[in-house]
Amino acid sequence: MIDRFELLLALAKERHFGRAAEACGITQPTLSAGLKQLEEALGVRLVERGSRFIGFTPEGERALEWSRRIIADTRAMRQEIATLRKGLSGHIRIAAIPTAMPMLSELTTPFHQKHADVRFTLISASSNEVLRLIENLEADAGVTYLDNDPLGRVKTVPLYKETYRFLTSVSAPLGDRQKVSWEEIGRVPLCLLTPDMQNRRIVDRQLREAGQLAEPMLEANSTIALLSHVRTGQWSSVVAKALADVFAFPNSIRSIPIGEPEIVHQIGLVALDREPMTPLVAALIAEAKAVAPDLAKRL
Repeated sequence: MIDRFELLLALAKERHFGRAAEACGITQPTLSAGLKQLEEALGVRLVERGSRFIGFTPEGERALEWSRRIIADTRAMRQEIATLRKGLSGHIRIAAIPTAMPMLSELTTPFHQKHADVRFTLISASSNEVLRLIENLEADAGVTYLDNDPLGRVKTVPLYKETYRFLTSVSAPLGDRQKVSWEEIGRVPLCLLTPDMQNRRIVDRQLREAGQLAEPMLEANSTIALLSHVRTGQWSSVVAKALADVFAFPNSIRSIPIGEPEIVHQIGLVALDREPMTPLVAALIAEAKAVAPDLAKRL
């Protein structure tokens, strides 16, 4: 039955029968047969079928919620038993917003020093996608904004506050300034993150409040792409200060503070609020709480 619940989760993730079967390492007929057996066991239709996947029935949506809970409990049980036998080991998947990706080493490195048998996978995602990945058990934890979009039922550990800098060439119109305003930023050609990213929505909101419209000449869903363009000296951008600080810019590029109002947003670790928690996630939360005071001071 648990294996059939896994099929339901795969279908919720892929929204496509063929891709869900491939993700599970089985054929599409085997997937369909497993879902049919689950429907027969529960006595209801779970999936709206046509020539392609249409969606879940209301009963299917509820079954999906229970499947997540049951699979999460099963994984927690297996991890806890394995930990009792051989210590903490396994695989942690962390989804993080792009602006926080460079900061993850501040969490993963001390964790690895204490638990050398734990492997990490880091996933760059929008703030909405971070929450979806955690909810669907595709990520064990996330690093995202804690004070913008509703987070749902998650445990949170504040890590640091995100502030912003204007990056531009010293030879650009605002390149000699000690501080710039949002109104001035809105008058120059920019490269920014794509609109699905929370950072971009923050920048757009500030520009609108300053009477400007964000019309970037280049958009990307990668902060590295933005920073590499700024590095050429031909582009300007608005990025998180912590991100600007870790990127090696030539002397021809300036990171300029943005004047009032100074925008500050809380970044933190999130994980599903559930008991029992897996040993890996519990250890990650403990490490986040340990490093948070130093991060908050430095960033």
